[in-house]
Amino acid sequence: MKGKETTMSEAKDTPLTTDPDDGSARLQEKILAEYPRLGLDDPFTFGCHPGVPCFNHCCSDVNIFLSPYDVLRLKKRLGITSGEFLDRYALMPVQKDMKTPVVLLRMSADGKRTCPFLTEAGCGVYEDRPWPCRMYPLGMAAAKDTPDGWRGERFWFLLREDVCKGFGEPTSWTVKEWLEDQGVEPYDDWGDAYKEVTIHKFFEDGGQLSPEKLNMFFTACYDLDKFRSFVFETTLLQRFEVDEDFIEEMKYDDESLLRFAFLWLRFSLFGEPTMRPRPEAVEEIMGKAAERRRALDKAATPSAGEATP
Repeated sequence: MKGKETTMSEAKDTPLTTDPDDGSARLQEKILAEYPRLGLDDPFTFGCHPGVPCFNHCCSDVNIFLSPYDVLRLKKRLGITSGEFLDRYALMPVQKDMKTPVVLLRMSADGKRTCPFLTEAGCGVYEDRPWPCRMYPLGMAAAKDTPDGWRGERFWFLLREDVCKGFGEPTSWTVKEWLEDQGVEPYDDWGDAYKEVTIHKFFEDGGQLSPEKLNMFFTACYDLDKFRSFVFETTLLQRFEVDEDFIEEMKYDDESLLRFAFLWLRFSLFGEPTMRPRPEAVEEIMGKAAERRRALDKAATPSAGEATP
């Protein structure tokens, strides 16, 4: 099933806000005020199959925001590198004051903006389809996590659209049954891990990443094959204490590498103690810093031949 992303895929890992100048915040406020909230045990009826008149109609003219885990699954399904996937199938819009990278699925240039993975039989990457496609017709909203670390309140709601005739089908689900049937759990788990990076106190406090750090953020999260080269072809692993088994897994397993990427970003961008530098690396850094200080002091000290007033 291919699902509309137009509402809550962008709210999935974003706290509900009240900034009146934020378009997504206004949408979220509308959801909070007008959409009936569903719990895990609440029922709804829905079906999607080739016999439904609108089958495949929802796979065009829609914005699909991709998470790092979405890209990981899709590039593996297609048997291509992350760089090839991003070149062929992704759009990366640049926005003013952009805090973190945004990646969208590139739709076909056929006038209808059809999903590039759509076939006459339906979704051609169904087992590895992105989170928004799995969730539809459900949307999800989440309140901001509390300061003590508890996850903010989540609720679900139905995205009823005129084009979709699936709501006339007799199949009954609970929210929990739908999420289990669509295989949403690993996507939610990885989404929570990604949220620890994208919705960080650093950004709440007004922090902004430099272009170089924003590029590192993008590479580590989305261009995993390039990030693997960074990890194994530089001195990175020589400077940090990393479990040897974990290192071996990262050589071949993309999920292990993505887990390391999140740890690395939290350490390198926000100073979290998610990684432990090796003692010799710390000594080397301190030694180089001391050399720089001595050089600066020497440059600031007049030489013996210079007169001082």
